[in-house]
This record gives sequence, C-alpha cells and structure tokens, in this order.
Amino acid sequence: MLVEKRSELLFCYDIADANPNGDPMDENKPRIDEETKINIVTDVRLKRTIRDYLFEYKGYNGQNGKDIFVREIFIEDSKGIQDGKERAKDYNNDPKKVINECIDIRLFGGVIPLNKDSITYTGPVQFKMGRSLHKVELKHIKGTGAFASKAGAKQQTFREEYILPYSFICFYGIINETAAKYTQLAEEDIKELFEAIWNGTKNLISRSKIGQMPRFLLKVTYKEKGFFIGDLDKKVAISDFENEFKIRSVKDFKFDISQLINVFDSNKDKIEKVEYLIDENLKINGAIPSDWVKLSF
Repeated sequence: MLVEKRSELLFCYDIADANPNGDPMDENKPRIDEETKINIVTDVRLKRTIRDYLFEYKGYNGQNGKDIFVREIFIEDSKGIQDGKERAKDYNNDPKKVINECIDIRLFGGVIPLNKDSITYTGPVQFKMGRSLHKVELKHIKGTGAFASKAGAKQQTFREEYILPYSFICFYGIINETAAKYTQLAEEDIKELFEAIWNGTKNLISRSKIGQMPRFLLKVTYKEKGFFIGDLDKKVAISDFENEFKIRSVKDFKFDISQLINVFDSNKDKIEKVEYLIDENLKINGAIPSDWVKLSF
C-alpha cells in the first residue's frame, strides 16, 4: 500500500570520543556552528547510513529486484567509479525500473540522468540537518603513526585528528504523502526506513563512528491531508545537567519531551497515532503517554 498520510519523525542518537560527521573542506573536523557551539550532522550522512544498512543487511544489493541506486560501483578494468549516467545504464535508462527496484529513490528521490536529459524526483522523506541538543567542545588529538614518512627514515610519522568528547544529536524529518505518489513510496518502505535509521546507526562500525547508539525514535501520523505540526526538534531538549560541556554519556542528563507531549495533546484531534522507540538507558523527564505505541521492526 502506498503512503497516503503525512508523518513527522524525530531521531536522537549519541556518540562519544569520535567524529559524527567530518567536514572534508576543514581538515575533516566535526561540523560545529561556530556561533552556537552546536554540533551539526548533515542529512546526507544520515541517508548514507540508511542506504548502507539496507544494502548490507536487508538485501537491497542489486539482487532479486532490490537495489540502492546511489552507491559506489567500480567500473571493470579499474576505470574508476560509475557516474550517474553509467548507473542509469544499469537500468536501461528506464526511470520506472529505477523506482521499482531502488528503495532509496522511492524514499529520498533523486536525479536520474538519461541520454539527453534527466528526471528529478522530489523525495517524500526529507530530513533537516541534525543538531546536538547541547554545546560541544572540539578536541585535537595527536598520536604516533605506524609507518615512517619515507623508506629508511628512523622515526614514525605523527597522525592528528579531531573528535568530540560527546554529542547527543537530534534529527527531524517529514514523510510527505504528496511526493510519495510520484516515487511509489509504500508503507513497507517506511518500515524498512525506520529499521535502517535505528539499526544502521548502531551498525556503523568504523573507527570514527564506533559507539554510535540510537536513543529515541518517534513517528507521528496525521489524519488530515497536508497537515503537520512542524519544528518537532524544537520541542525536545535535555535537562538536569551541571555543565553541557562536561556531558559524557546519557547518564549525565534527562531527555525532556514535555513540550512535545503538550503540543501533541493540543492537536490530538488531528493525530492518528504516535509511535516511538526508546533506549532503556535514556532517562526521560516525565512519562511516555499511555496511548503512544511502541515501534517494532
């Protein structure tokens, strides 16, 4: 069944002593709003996490009619990586076939380059930039490398990197039923999306991302076509901490969703259901309403 109702979502995760999203244009430092000291993670980073999980764990690997369109594919004989036009040729330049087989185009849309033109699909699922719910501190670390700078040298090289001691990051997104009809986004795709957000974050086990943990996931679905509350990320916060620069784990604060609960209550006649998932280690300031339903996947 195609997606017919609008939803909003919130996703919070944390990371310690690592780099949640390096900026290649700035020494791969974690992205920080210099005015507010808030850590920023791009929507592209989250979408890559989702794509990689669906490819590795859910069978969207080009077999059995299930694929990810935006992924790295090396051309035979070491001619480099496919560009968009080469990728479209894998589908005989047929956009309908791309939509039928590629879940990432159904979710996030994309530009499909063809022989003399291109087709652009607006993604039904859109995320804002993720932002930490507290100020962060950038740490510069130096260490000894494994190799010398050149053959015959007697000293090893030094390596340098930038990390954050801790960041609790919140993403906000919308699932747009109007755009869903153009990419044929189905409810089953949304279930895959939510599983990939939660489990993909945990399974991103690289040196710079190890330790990422999903903490809170929420989906609110509306009854009225075109209606949504908006700005849900502005309605959650952290509380009960001494110094935000000294936060090092979820044990050092509470997650405050009281404003979110109030705004849902004010709009309860427009809400069909609220679904959620929470990590048992995250302390909530207040209580989860009894009519919220636990997400399962």
